[in-house]
Amino acid sequence: MAVNQTARLNSGVFVLCQLVMIFFVATQSPVRANEQSADIDVKAIIQAVDELYRSQTSRAEIEMQIFTPHWERTLTMKIWTKGMDRTFILITSPKKEKGVATLRIGNEMWNYLPKTNKVMKVPPSMMMGSWMGSDFTNDDLVKESSMLNDYTYKLITPRDAQPDHLYIQLLPKEDSPIVWGKLIVAIRESDKIPIWQHFYDETSRLTRVLNFKKVESFDGKTIPSVMEMIPQNREGHKTVVRFVDAAFDTEIDEKIFTRRNLRKRR
Repeated sequence: MAVNQTARLNSGVFVLCQLVMIFFVATQSPVRANEQSADIDVKAIIQAVDELYRSQTSRAEIEMQIFTPHWERTLTMKIWTKGMDRTFILITSPKKEKGVATLRIGNEMWNYLPKTNKVMKVPPSMMMGSWMGSDFTNDDLVKESSMLNDYTYKLITPRDAQPDHLYIQLLPKEDSPIVWGKLIVAIRESDKIPIWQHFYDETSRLTRVLNFKKVESFDGKTIPSVMEMIPQNREGHKTVVRFVDAAFDTEIDEKIFTRRNLRKRR
């Protein structure tokens, strides 16, 4: 059983811290969704996308439901983040996965398996792998990649554009370790809340759709409290992440983001 659990985690480990996901917050100036709006600060919007669920610091309680044609399961977890380069995730239920933990510091990431009492380093090649059998990747949850730093971006107007939405296309930079051919993000113009994010492969084929739902306020910050990831090539598969509670820009003990904390008995 420990071997199976290790294999599953090596195939991909926790993307939610941003749920500690994955992205968006209000920008500074009014904008219009057309190519003539030269005053739109696209860079500020993209930075807000990166920082939506993180801020300077964040801590959150999250529920993840994984749906497949043959089984369903639910994980609950706690997530702590500091800046864009530190993330700590702890699974609190179910009993089988309780105590599994993930730590990212900069470009390095580790997983801890309490049943085997082992800490495993996650190689860069595994960052785009599935976490715990979900439709989110390791990178989705711990946010190693950055839209602001790893992509070029511009406003676009799709054929089916809604008049109250902004659309931003992101292309990976040549030196970025990104597997996607491009991303397109739709944002509500009135409050800069994200609506959806589409992931395309290198052949411009739509691969994943991430929907943002149920806008709520946590600790004075307004965010979509539900993220729904739907793969386009796996019928009947879906992963839903729900924020149960969250706090932002509060003091967080630096000891949380240590390898010693991975093994800590709780």
